[in-house]
Amino acid sequence: MIPIAVVGIDCRFPGAADKDAFWRRMMDGGVTDTEVPTQRWDVDTFYRPDGAPGSMNTRRGHFIDNMDAFDNDFFGIAPIEAAALDPQQRLLLQSSWRALEDAGIDPRSLAGTPTGVFVGVMSSEWTSLQLLDFAAVSAFLGTGSGYFMTANRVSYHLGLTGPSVAIDSACSSSLTAIHQGCAALRSGEADTVIAAGVNLILTPALSIFYTQAGLSAPDGRCKPFRRDADGIGRGEGIAAVVLRRLDDALADRQPIYAVVRSSVTNHDGRSNGLTAPNRHSQVALMRRALSLAEIDAGQIAFVEAHGTGTELGDRIEARALGDVHRTRRGEQCLLGSVKGNIGHTEGSAGIAAFIKTCLALQLRVLPPTVIGDGPNPGLRLDENGLKLTGAPHVLPGDGVWGAVSSFGLGGGNAHAILESAPAAASASPSRRGVVTISAPSPHALRRNAASIGRALRSVDVDRVGAWCRSTNIVKQSHRHRVVLEGDRDALVDGLEHVAAGARPDLASAGPPHRLPAAVGLLFSGQGAQYAGMTRPLYNANPVYREAVDTVCAVLRPHLSTDPLAAILGDDTGLDHTSLAQPALFAVSYALGKTLLQSGIRAKFGIGHSLGEISAACLAGVLTVEDAARLVVARGRLMGSLPSNGAMIAIDLNVAQAEKLVADMPGCGIAAVNGPRSLTISGTTEAVERLQEAVSQQGGKARGLAVSHAFHSPLMEPIVTDFRDELDGLEPQPAEFPLFSTVLGRQIDGREMTADYWAQQICAPVQFHDAVRAAANEVGADYLAEAGPSCGLLTLARQAGLPSLTHSLVLCSGPDSEGNELLCVAATLIRDGYSPDLTPLYGEPAGPLQRLPGYVFDDTSRFWFDGPITQVETTAPAIAQADTELVRDHAEGQVLSLIADVGNHSVTALARYQRLTDDLGYDSLLQLRLLDRLRKEYPQLQHVAVADFLPRIHNVGDLVDFVVHRLDKTA
Repeated sequence: MIPIAVVGIDCRFPGAADKDAFWRRMMDGGVTDTEVPTQRWDVDTFYRPDGAPGSMNTRRGHFIDNMDAFDNDFFGIAPIEAAALDPQQRLLLQSSWRALEDAGIDPRSLAGTPTGVFVGVMSSEWTSLQLLDFAAVSAFLGTGSGYFMTANRVSYHLGLTGPSVAIDSACSSSLTAIHQGCAALRSGEADTVIAAGVNLILTPALSIFYTQAGLSAPDGRCKPFRRDADGIGRGEGIAAVVLRRLDDALADRQPIYAVVRSSVTNHDGRSNGLTAPNRHSQVALMRRALSLAEIDAGQIAFVEAHGTGTELGDRIEARALGDVHRTRRGEQCLLGSVKGNIGHTEGSAGIAAFIKTCLALQLRVLPPTVIGDGPNPGLRLDENGLKLTGAPHVLPGDGVWGAVSSFGLGGGNAHAILESAPAAASASPSRRGVVTISAPSPHALRRNAASIGRALRSVDVDRVGAWCRSTNIVKQSHRHRVVLEGDRDALVDGLEHVAAGARPDLASAGPPHRLPAAVGLLFSGQGAQYAGMTRPLYNANPVYREAVDTVCAVLRPHLSTDPLAAILGDDTGLDHTSLAQPALFAVSYALGKTLLQSGIRAKFGIGHSLGEISAACLAGVLTVEDAARLVVARGRLMGSLPSNGAMIAIDLNVAQAEKLVADMPGCGIAAVNGPRSLTISGTTEAVERLQEAVSQQGGKARGLAVSHAFHSPLMEPIVTDFRDELDGLEPQPAEFPLFSTVLGRQIDGREMTADYWAQQICAPVQFHDAVRAAANEVGADYLAEAGPSCGLLTLARQAGLPSLTHSLVLCSGPDSEGNELLCVAATLIRDGYSPDLTPLYGEPAGPLQRLPGYVFDDTSRFWFDGPITQVETTAPAIAQADTELVRDHAEGQVLSLIADVGNHSVTALARYQRLTDDLGYDSLLQLRLLDRLRKEYPQLQHVAVADFLPRIHNVGDLVDFVVHRLDKTA
């Protein structure tokens, strides 16, 4: 059979809010029974120690806490609908979401995929309680009840298009659901499966039935295979597991708990009674599973049995197990049942046992079974090759096999054989990363920042990068985001501040962008170089390192000095033009290429002097080989000129500078970087005279450390030779817009012929005009400088760029620690983009790491009469800001009506909230809303559904629509 990987788990069982608490509860051997909570029913009304007709013989059971809590806002379910939902549906939604996150999957990413949902459910007491009041039956009570909706609701809210099935085979329902999920994966009907089980005890009905059938334990506890076993103790549970074909899980680097090697189901047929187990059917079931798994019984280390603690059930199951395991050689087969801890959780019993088995295989320890005074000697477990585990048992290190059984009250049986997961690949050590958290609201964001921060504190420092990388995948898709970069201590500190309501700079809000970020690229010119430039980034980022190495390999045959050594060394002669220019080209091109590989859209490229070569190469105008030939010739020829020139930066405008230059033969304008930011170049004497003249006019002039007077007439002697060396250059059309700093405008790329580059030698750099043209004609979301520093980003701001055009620093200069690309990743993710993180982290993502599940809001409570409490919390700041909505009486009335229809709080409404996705106004509620509007405002009587529904997307749309119609009829 095709092996199936268990990649995600979430569960809530009595005394255990999640899988980690469940594991601790089992390892401690704890038993979770309590008296029946008063919220369920008055136990005194139904309790009779003698089990008289209509009564139950126990006051106790195993119950989960806060089962009425539900984060309806998270799933976009209006309070009026949430109050009508069977709590089994509510809790399954939350558990399914957390299980997917545990599997390393962003649940929203599965929308539209053939993901299957299979839910085991044995009872729907909510339905019995709600639908018998015929006068109160509503559309929401109808869809909020019934077995079928347990699976369908998960599929609907997550947008899943695979099979969606609720399964009731009584106590074996959830293991049968797992079996059906595995079958859907093997057949190709689904690529991912959520298999779940749920059981809530809302009425005493089944407790009375068990009592009358002689199956109920008076103390409310299951005692599987024990000498004092006396019946069933009922329990509750909600759990979900995520299943994938093993090959797919390995390919997607998902963590794996265990592998399902076979699963089978059958029925008892005609036994001693409808509720009596059938030993022969159980034996046939287990032998069929062994055959399909292609192993023999002796390889099974342990069996997690059905083990209810009823006299008949335990005896038949022990004998059936003995028929399979009696003849095994070597160690006895270990036997256990989690029902001794949490009771018989009925519809979720099979998945409880399955999760115990998965965790045992993952952690290589079989938890103890609560054995009290010891096993029942009448079962003869030793003779049957079985041993009841009364203490934690360490399992072998490799290739461990376990089995799970679950038998239904009506004869429906299920059995699965699992194997320990293959060894997982190790994550590359990395002490820095970008942590991502998202949530539907600011308050939820702070709550989850606290959870992630607590978890991150215990992560090994060398696993921080891999752990953060998983948050970038799993935790990114909600409207409100917190994203920050750093090592473990910095990240924990930042998250603690966010959780406390501080550091708004780390947060953002808005829907995720569908298109990649649009970035304008600037390429550094000569003067930006320094010893050891980008060395920390080179050491930290293999993608950038590979790009630099590739360019240096092309440059190396043309140079007498190793360009890589010149770039990374401490004293490498970068003050000489012949080496500085090729080195800068390599760095700028490699940085630009690394950023492009992250999937951003290059909206334009502008190179400052030498930087035009890098821009042209990255845009595909020049090949790397042609660009290398060009830059080496340029640097060599310029470096061959006498060092008799100088350059200064002045703060005059172009007209003022031109007037001074006209009176100073031997110098000229070399660059126009801004409205009052110019560079003058020429002979040393002429430049000194002009510097004096600038000072006399009250201006500022600063000498530049250069070897030659670039972009001046002093360069003319090399122009012809340079032009000749470029003979045969064939530029291609640019792959993204280029703006020439020779011409100050956009060019196609094919203009960059040998003549263009020859002209560039002496022509002034029209950087300001090029940036201004790019901003006006193309625009960009961000501006990034591909170079070893970020001086051009400051100059570009002088060209009138929109204030919303943010800067991305790729290398901050000599003090760089090599973390800038991670900061770029943090900025893009925070702003709602989804870049390819491989080049920004420097390597492909390793194995996904387990993360804490989403922390849902538990302050909204829903019981039989709707929301029974609303715990007071501090309202998010957004709610206060949105009081501006109530600009006049009409708007206030409309808001109140919207809130009333969905049973929302009017103070929590915000203009941006979407009626369907955020507030849960599906088609039924939208039509009800339109009816109410028509009744409240006669002026809207003639508004048709076709006029209303397509136009209204959020609260603001609806308020504006109504107010506008009222204004027209006033």
